[in-house]
This record gives sequence, C-alpha cells and structure tokens, in this order.
Amino acid sequence: MTVHTGRTLLRGGRVVTMDPAVGDLARGDVLIEGGRIAAVAAALDVPGAEVVDATGKIVLPGFVDTHRHTWQTAFRGVGADWTFAQYGRAVHGTLRRHYRPEDVYLGNLLGRIEALGSGVTTMLDWFHCSDHPDNADAAIQALREAPGRSLFCYGAGVGDAPIAPEVTRVRELLPGDDMVLGLRGPQMTTMDTTAADVALARELGLRVSVHVHGATGWPSGRRPIAGMRDRGLLDDRTTVVHGNGLSDDQIAMMADHGCSVSISPDVELKMGHGWPETGRMLAAGIRPSLSVDDCPSAGGDMFAAMRTAFAVQRGFDGGLTARDVLEFATLNGARACGLDGRTGSITPGKDADLVLLDGEDPSVFPIGNVVGTVVTAGHPGLVDTVFVGGRVVKRDGRLIGVDLPSLRARVLESRDRIAAAAGIAVDGSWVP
Repeated sequence: MTVHTGRTLLRGGRVVTMDPAVGDLARGDVLIEGGRIAAVAAALDVPGAEVVDATGKIVLPGFVDTHRHTWQTAFRGVGADWTFAQYGRAVHGTLRRHYRPEDVYLGNLLGRIEALGSGVTTMLDWFHCSDHPDNADAAIQALREAPGRSLFCYGAGVGDAPIAPEVTRVRELLPGDDMVLGLRGPQMTTMDTTAADVALARELGLRVSVHVHGATGWPSGRRPIAGMRDRGLLDDRTTVVHGNGLSDDQIAMMADHGCSVSISPDVELKMGHGWPETGRMLAAGIRPSLSVDDCPSAGGDMFAAMRTAFAVQRGFDGGLTARDVLEFATLNGARACGLDGRTGSITPGKDADLVLLDGEDPSVFPIGNVVGTVVTAGHPGLVDTVFVGGRVVKRDGRLIGVDLPSLRARVLESRDRIAAAAGIAVDGSWVP
C-alpha cells in the first residue's frame, strides 16, 4: 500500500470521527498530510492544499472487517440456502480441491476490491485454502495488488500436521503487522496442537484468530475456551470468531484475558450457528467487531452486517445504540487487529483511512441522525470516495486503477472451470 504525501483538505462534510475527544461535526474539515490525518476542525485554512468538496457528504473512518474468507468470492450467492454443514461439504469437501493458485488469486483480488469499494479500508483475509504454498502466495499477491490495508490470516486447516515450516516461510514474506495465524483450534484439532500453534504464533510475533461456535456438533461438554484458558493460550492478541453458544463463564474468561471477538451476524443466523452473541459479549465487557465471513452465503458489505447486528440485538433487549454498532465496524475492528493506534477513527495522527458517503442520495436524504442513518439505511451505493493511507482509491463512485471488465471475465472463467471440474451447478440448484 502506497501512502499519499501531499496535503488534501476535505471541506464542509458531516464528520463522524468515532473519537470522543474530537467529537462529531455537523459541518467540518479534515486535513490529510503525508498520508495521515493532520487536523479536524469546524473550519481549516490550508493554503495550497488540494480541496475536496465534501458538502452533502458524510465523512467516516473506513470500515474494518475482521474475518472474511475472500478466496471464495467467485461463488457469490451459490450458498444462500446452505446450512453450516452444507457449506462445509460444498466449499471444503467439494470445491476447494479444484482451486489452483490462479483461482485463489482472482477470488482474493475481486473480494478485496469489492470490500474496498464498499468502504472497507482494512480487512483480515482468513485464508483456509492453504493446501500448498503456491495458494498462499497467490492470495498474498492479490492482497498486495488491491489498494487497501489487508491482513493475511494464514489458516492452518484441520488435524495435527506440522505447520511451523510453512507459517515461518509466509512470515518471512510478511514481516510487519499484516499477518495473523488462523488457529486450527480446539474444535478442529487437539488441545496439544492448539497449544503448539499458539506457541508458534507467539514466537513469530503474530496475533491469532480462532473459530469457535456451537454449530459444529462437537460432543456435549466440550469447552474450547476453558481448555485454552487452562493452557495459558488466551491473551489480548486473541480474536475469537463467532463465539455462538459459549457459556457465560467462558465469555468471562475471554473478557478477563483481553480477547476480542468477531461477530458475523448474517452468516451466523442463516447457517444455524445460533443467535449473534453481541449482547452477551457487551455484558461481559467485550466490545465486538464485525465481519462478513463468506460471500457464497452472505453479502460482502459492512452496512448489511451492521444492520443485522443492530436489529437482532435491539430485538432481544433494546439496549444497543447505532453508535455502538458503528464503533464495532470501525474502531473495535481496528482494536481486534491491533491497529487502533493507526486506524478506526478520525483522529489526528492516525492514518487517513476515510470514507465519504453521499448524504444527498434519496435513500438517506434528508439526514437528521447521521449515525442512525448510516447504520439503518446505509448501503454500498452511497460510497462516493475512499482514502487508504491518504491515497484516493475510489472517487465519484468509481474505483481508481481497477480494470473491472478484465477482472470480471477472468473470475467467470475461473468459477466455471472449478464448477465443471467439481460437477456442480452455480444457479442455486446444487444441494451439497
């Protein structure tokens, strides 16, 4: 990701900073300098700066998606009716073995560009198609080519096979803070293997992410979080994905050890994981982040995730606010990725990861409660402009430097080849 080094002034927008110390502005200016946010105020006079007229726009921090299986993007919508078991049989039992590195590359590139176009400036790519090294390399290459901030989460798969050599190799390709280890975890392998994987992550300076939820059908009494706690495997660099059905005491263990959680409300509800645990996490003191999960089963934008999370929890207890949910999608996501010092709010000194929404679109106009409108009525079509590290990657509703016609043609060819090799239909008639 390159960083813009000039001075850009966003003038006259409705600024939602997600920083209580800075506050929101009904009409305000944001100065970008050297790729960072230099100032936020009601009015700024910056001679020589490039001025972007933000009149009628809502200026937000970029969204942060903390868990997306991006390589599956080519099969968008195919799994709309699938349960979790059907998803596993389809994607991992049938399709995955037909993926070549080129297919991984194309899925990751299209998926990351899609996310970027809908305002996701930071995304954790939870990659579990690592059947051979070339696949991981292809996924990383696509993330590097997409003009956004991406974290590559190396998914170690299932079973007890050694992973240290390959994870170490990938770590050498990604020496900074843009790699995470996706644990096999206590529901996909033994606790001894989980402990070894966590030890490897700590040795390599990696955060960890682990899928845990009640829909996996593991034997009654299996307590994955308690088992990890007992082995000293939980800390503030641990993100639990989903967490549906965990007992109160295990959620408390997560809170006590500073763990974060990634909630994927649409997939969790549709696939039968259970109710999103937003309220129970909040009650325990954990501020959740949000994620899309997979596009064969759900849409790929954070507006939908926010709306579902908000509606479901409001239906339970009415206590969740729209600002809470917007925080989940921005600052809390940055915290879960260990990047809250760099992104997630419009704070002077942070990277200029910003989204401008069209506040005059008929679907949201006229705006009174800005945050409430974004959470309840926002959609990707509103995303007018996107900055990542001060660099404009989308302007006037169009992605910059992306050859979409060519990419679409290549992705269709990839999808159709995989489908033919697997002997399946992509029109929704396939029932795994």
